[in-house]
Amino acid sequence: MKIALSEEMRNIDKAAAEVYGLPELLLMESAGHRTAQAMASLLQGVRDKSICVLAGSGNNGGDALAASRYLQNMGAKVKVFLTCEEAHLKPAAARMEKTAAQMGIEIHKLEEDRDWNRLHLALKFTDAVLDGLLGTGFKGELKKKILRIIEEVNESQKKVLSIDIPSGVEADTGRISTVAVAADMTLTLGLPKVGHLLSPGTEMTGELIVDDIGIPQTLLQSDSIQQELLDDSLATTLLPLRGHAVHKGDCGKILVIAGSLGMTGAAALSATAALRAGAGVVTLAVPASLQPVLASQLLEVMVQPVPEKEKSEGVMGGEAALKTLLALAEKHDAVLIGPGLGRAMETQELVRMFVSRVNKPLIMDADAIYAYRSQVDDLSKLPQVPVLTPHLGEMAGLLGVSVDDLRTSLLPIVREAAAEYQCVLVVKSECTMVVYPDGMAFFTTKGNSGMATAGSGDVLAGTIAGLTMQTESGLAPLAGVYLHGLAGDLAYEEKGEALLASDIREKLAGARMELRKLQSQLK
Repeated sequence: MKIALSEEMRNIDKAAAEVYGLPELLLMESAGHRTAQAMASLLQGVRDKSICVLAGSGNNGGDALAASRYLQNMGAKVKVFLTCEEAHLKPAAARMEKTAAQMGIEIHKLEEDRDWNRLHLALKFTDAVLDGLLGTGFKGELKKKILRIIEEVNESQKKVLSIDIPSGVEADTGRISTVAVAADMTLTLGLPKVGHLLSPGTEMTGELIVDDIGIPQTLLQSDSIQQELLDDSLATTLLPLRGHAVHKGDCGKILVIAGSLGMTGAAALSATAALRAGAGVVTLAVPASLQPVLASQLLEVMVQPVPEKEKSEGVMGGEAALKTLLALAEKHDAVLIGPGLGRAMETQELVRMFVSRVNKPLIMDADAIYAYRSQVDDLSKLPQVPVLTPHLGEMAGLLGVSVDDLRTSLLPIVREAAAEYQCVLVVKSECTMVVYPDGMAFFTTKGNSGMATAGSGDVLAGTIAGLTMQTESGLAPLAGVYLHGLAGDLAYEEKGEALLASDIREKLAGARMELRKLQSQLK
């Protein structure tokens, strides 16, 4: 399923009218009907229930006014509160307001103190609130009247259904300037929006329902829309079935370059995750002094010693290390470098020299990304298109911005970086995002708060590496993010917020099996 930016959604609405002859009023009527049904679902029926409808001046308010009629016809007791004068309503919304008034629905303005007292009383005794204050076009700061209404709604602690996006959330970023409606359910029209998926907007969204309200699918699935949900439907296309004659060499020989003194866990997690993801052979290259420890722990992984920096036990570095790693890379199909590798100056130099000379599918994680902080432009000069797997802090550090500034414009910043530095960026957050150099961006639908644990990123990097030779070119990041998130969800069912990264790794097998079941159901 595609994800729309606010401007793209406006263009879709315009094309629906101009190309398909679907006028704004007709789509608003459909939106109102579907909103009333969603409210009935939220309340398990609306007959004899009190509904407080909040309507702004735009199309979002028009949708709410249309819904008020359907709710009244369904037996609800409806009170509408307008945030503006009737003269300031947009034409379609004004038509809906006039019809609602003719049906005898109570409609109140919010101008004098007694109007606010009436709203306060209505919120106190209502069963639910319908939020039609602001739409997807909202950006910036809230007007004082809207701010006060939202605070009243949230303080009432009543069930809330938001139309399209909770008022106060920016549709393209998820940003909240001051406050936003805390919805229990959001009915989004046409397509989901980026703001539903990124924090803090995602925390305000509640249960997300998507309804096309009759908009033609040719518009909703246009190739010009470069955001997409990484959902079950898409995931079933990513991992081809194995043939009966497959052998371990067909499933990928993966080299993992990882680990340093005190960071052996990252090396072990990433290497074993690659195997759990289905790779046929995994070799782990570690500093020579750490090889005996890891070799005794990892029975299925081949552990190779790499020369260490002179007088620095547990730290890779030097010409001999580079020569060893390049020789190993020649024998493998893909390379993961970085988990727990350390940030010694010699190690960073080794990373840069190695990745500039190896021409194999390459995944760069953690300390390998750190090695390019002061030389980010060199990423575009690499002989391959690398996959980088930073969390928000690593991404901000790589680009030389603060995490807050990065969050403010996460998608456009990451999209620009992927194009400029010619890399695939897997940005880990509450909704992990995969962005390709051509601008295509995918948002995961899997994962949970329990996955905020040390080593989770190492498992993700290993999963992507392990899938590199099992998927079509360039699809391993998508397959890896999906399976990693699904494995995390399976682990969460058993361990909750106490889950460990190793729990995610061990659930990769179950995640693959779940994906195979989905694929068989679609046959």
